[in-house]
Amino acid sequence: MVFKRRDPKSWPRATVELLWPRGGWARAFHYVKHRMRRLPDSPERIARGIWGGVFATFTPFYGFHFFIAAGIAILLRGNVIASLMATFFGNPLTYVPIAAAALSTGHWILGDRMDEQLPRSFGGKFLDAGADLRDNFMSMFTDATADWTRLSVFYDEIFFPYMVGGILPGIFFATLCYYLSVPVIRVYQKRRRGMIKAKLDALKLKTAAKADAKRKAEHSTGD
Repeated sequence: MVFKRRDPKSWPRATVELLWPRGGWARAFHYVKHRMRRLPDSPERIARGIWGGVFATFTPFYGFHFFIAAGIAILLRGNVIASLMATFFGNPLTYVPIAAAALSTGHWILGDRMDEQLPRSFGGKFLDAGADLRDNFMSMFTDATADWTRLSVFYDEIFFPYMVGGILPGIFFATLCYYLSVPVIRVYQKRRRGMIKAKLDALKLKTAAKADAKRKAEHSTGD
């Protein structure tokens, strides 16, 4: 294949680069910022796309953030590409504070629905939910009885509070990014248009100078 990598990534290498990109997150952030500024669209449409992408990272639907961001961008008439790139706001360095903010806000809104009869750590509830899904799937092929208790605890104490609690901080940070993005993108695009115009003017002058020199040479030859 023409576009196949010469040195295919191994699974361990791909996993490491997912958590820590080559060059670091700072370089990756600047690359995404640079690409977003160069999108051929109005600053407002690009910023509305950014709003959708940032808001999507505050939802608990991991693995579907691209689809949520694109859907929001379409509803807001924003730039879909910008929304997909803005999901970079959620990454291994920010997901922990995002989850903490969403969960604490969700439990506060819902009046703290934590079940004290089944104390379990945050990570333990994820493991319990996964075990329930595995065991209940296997129960379809065995005599075991399906039990959704641990999955229900995960939904009540993690997923639902996360979903509810992510709305307010999601709106806040998405709106903040929107208002910060519009003037920055507008200035960048104006400067870029000026640079392109300057290059075109210089090219025209160079072309005109060559044409003038050619006419003079032809005229002197004719004499």
